[in-house]
Amino acid sequence: MTTAPAAAPTFAKGLVGVVAAQTGLSSVDGANGILTYRGLNIHDLAARVLYEEVVYLLFYGKLPQKQQLAKLTAELAANRKLPKAVLDHIKAAPRKATPMDVLRTAVSMLAYYDKETEDISVEATQRKALRLVAQFPTVIAAIHRARQGKDPIAPRPKLNHAANFMYMLHGKVASKLENDAMNLYLVLLADHSLNASTFTSRVASSTNADLHAAITAALGALKGNLHGGAAEATMNMLLEIGKVDKVDAFVENAFETKRKIMGIGHRIYKTGDPRARHLLEWAAKMEHDAGKGQRYVDMALSVERAVLRQKELYPNVDFFSAPMLYYLGVPTALDTCIFAASRIAGWSAHVLEQYNDSVLIRPGAEYIGSKSEVFVPLDERG
Repeated sequence: MTTAPAAAPTFAKGLVGVVAAQTGLSSVDGANGILTYRGLNIHDLAARVLYEEVVYLLFYGKLPQKQQLAKLTAELAANRKLPKAVLDHIKAAPRKATPMDVLRTAVSMLAYYDKETEDISVEATQRKALRLVAQFPTVIAAIHRARQGKDPIAPRPKLNHAANFMYMLHGKVASKLENDAMNLYLVLLADHSLNASTFTSRVASSTNADLHAAITAALGALKGNLHGGAAEATMNMLLEIGKVDKVDAFVENAFETKRKIMGIGHRIYKTGDPRARHLLEWAAKMEHDAGKGQRYVDMALSVERAVLRQKELYPNVDFFSAPMLYYLGVPTALDTCIFAASRIAGWSAHVLEQYNDSVLIRPGAEYIGSKSEVFVPLDERG
């Protein structure tokens, strides 16, 4: 019996509908607006757990007991400091350099100083991952300070992850409200299935590239405004609009001119991003705390309503995180870096998963060029 040839794979632009990996880390139900981390609904985690607990959950498969959390917290605190050469790189970067570029290079440099860089065993990768989770806020805070012409602030080991991040950013211990808001943000963005940057990290690690290489690749993918850069673009849009009473005209003009309204719409979620409601709640708390002169949350809500009058599109995670980060004193240019400070946990967990899978990711491509060009020697090409 003759076996029929296998059918050619179907081209899917942007890999839409293609299942490229199996994961036990997070699930996204776009039709029903549900996000889970290892089966735990994001609504059950938001404002109820520390980011450190989510790191443990993603790395080790379950939420930690008190002793396990204490050990992980101590490990993170012990690994926050950066090598002098990395700090010198951050200080020497041009003041106008894009923070994501400085962060990407700093993470690549950290590979020089990690004694286990080339060891891709699960155990070594978990240890390196914890070090990177600890170091990311220190790198980002140092970038922020350098852009202001200020020296970096050394981490405080007795502060939790979010509180220490806020302290290093601003040089003072933040309020409980501010620290809780930062912690919420870090929890909500820790993982999100096979998004562009996570897929990039898995592609890199599928070649047996080390963790630092995979994370550097992920940072490159995160930089674009169709992914992590959307929060920065959203806040810049709100600043451009300026006043609530200018929203309707802005949105109408955007639809007429086909201008993309950043922070609205999602590739997966069709009924709304489940993280958005928590970010809205906390952005509103921050706005109330900031005083009557600030109305960016009101403006964002007005944009949401104006868009819905034109088309059924809902806010994504970046839309309300933008004003919340703004009220936390984060300049818009740093928004994508803050995203990375959260997502480093998910990226690392996916790299661990990919090492266990041990399969090179190598999709095909549909060639659409000419099939029969005639070769012409150089002297005859005119």
